[in-house]
Amino acid sequence: MERLKVREKIAYGAGDAGCAFVWQTVMLFLAFFYTDVFGLSPAHMGTMFLIVRILDAITDPLIGSLADRTKSKFGRYRPYLLWVAIPFGISCILVFYTPDFGETGKLIYAYSSYIFLTLMYTMINVPYCAMANTLSSDSNERTSLQSYRFTMTSVAGLVIVVLAMKLVDYIGGGDLRLGYIGAMSVMSSLSVVLFLFCFFNVKEKHDVRQTKSGNLKDDLKHLSKNPAWRVLFIQNIIMLVGFVLKDAVIIYYVVSFLERPDLVTLFMVLGKLAGVLGAMCAIPLFGKLDKVKSYQVINYLMGMFAVLMFFIPHNQINLLIALMIIVNFLKMAASPFLWSMMSDVVDYEKHLSGRSLGGVVFSTNLFSIKFGVALGGAMLGWLLAFGGYVGGAEVQSSSALTMINALYTLIPGVIFITVAAMVNFYPLTEKRVKEVKESLN
Repeated sequence: MERLKVREKIAYGAGDAGCAFVWQTVMLFLAFFYTDVFGLSPAHMGTMFLIVRILDAITDPLIGSLADRTKSKFGRYRPYLLWVAIPFGISCILVFYTPDFGETGKLIYAYSSYIFLTLMYTMINVPYCAMANTLSSDSNERTSLQSYRFTMTSVAGLVIVVLAMKLVDYIGGGDLRLGYIGAMSVMSSLSVVLFLFCFFNVKEKHDVRQTKSGNLKDDLKHLSKNPAWRVLFIQNIIMLVGFVLKDAVIIYYVVSFLERPDLVTLFMVLGKLAGVLGAMCAIPLFGKLDKVKSYQVINYLMGMFAVLMFFIPHNQINLLIALMIIVNFLKMAASPFLWSMMSDVVDYEKHLSGRSLGGVVFSTNLFSIKFGVALGGAMLGWLLAFGGYVGGAEVQSSSALTMINALYTLIPGVIFITVAAMVNFYPLTEKRVKEVKESLN
């Protein structure tokens, strides 16, 4: 087995860090930006999140199929890092620009810019994810590669929560509109640099068989018969609803429920730092277990701790912070195992149908992730409205506060436990993966 160099693993991780500098900023701040700076109502925001993200998710399999059939001197998936980096950076800036339009004009602009961002994200992220299978054919090396990836992503997330609002304040000088677009310009520039660093320091060297002639319809027909793919597809939808609710409501939770706006940055920094440690410690702590069992155990634990947080009084700040750290540690510890499982699904599909569908496997799972993000974003807006949340109000009603608490703790916790239970239906045990590898060799 040829082991990947540390430099290659870091470079691959830099690609996802590039995505994270934008996408995690969007996940953490866009809902608050739209309701309290841009001026959208929570209901309009929720509906837009649902519609745009569903449209975006539909493009994922199309891009995946295109990438599987791409031929260039740079490889099959790698060139998209070069081709799309700058357009992606521009799209990020446009989303956080606040035009001086009326309500209808603002809504149209929000839809247009958000659609452009999500399309560019798809164009760069789908090939990036699929590229992992071309860097190594060894299951353990792929898990290690994903561990580096999510460590780098978590570091990027940590930088975001430490610097993002400081950049907004520094650049804007009290003008939130100017501050947000200025801060996003910095983040998007970092993303472009990281994409190019990834492009120039990795190479597709594992020879994957060219996808047989056909089209996306044929690919999906074969893939739908793959039981491992079906389990991951469904659980990703459910899981991402929980992640979106928890991540997007964090500012509401700290400012309104805990009544400690001074702790927003600290809360986020500790959570992201826990995520960095979780991604780094995933293999040392859980690596001796079957990767599927590791993923299941981590989700059970994460769900139980999240549910527990719902019942802790809001003035028990230290205890809530401790539980939040544990949940975020477990969240990122689970990620390398999940994405390594997706690589195993690619190999399993080769075993079943003889097709090399790395792009379609990862893109359809990204479809499910984005569909979950769409549902989660819509549910966030709708449930905030249902609970009586009023954007910009100094005091929120008790029903709004209860809803905010549930959105950050109870609802995601139940979702994580559900995901853990679904793993029982995933067929690719460590023994089965070895059998598949042997048949392919």
